[in-house]
Amino acid sequence: MTFDEMIQTDKPVLVDFFAEWCGPCKMMAPILKEVKTAIGDAATIIKVDVDKNPQASEKYQIQGVPTLIIFKQGKPVWRQSGVVQKAGLIQAIQKFTN
Repeated sequence: MTFDEMIQTDKPVLVDFFAEWCGPCKMMAPILKEVKTAIGDAATIIKVDVDKNPQASEKYQIQGVPTLIIFKQGKPVWRQSGVVQKAGLIQAIQKFTN
């Protein structure tokens, strides 16, 4: 399944654009696990390595990592750079769940 196919869903898809060498990105991993546990199937969470997927990074103009984007039906509906805390992420996702 391609990235574009993954974000073309009715439920929100949270994409974590990250890099292996990025310290703050490592801090996002346990936060994303907790968010997934809290939201269950209400949304999908995927991680995209900017070094391995330069075309996705370019398309969404990712300048710094981590950058988190919530997609709904293929469109970016929320975006934030830097480490985002669990409560803030859950709140953002819930805005886009039906």
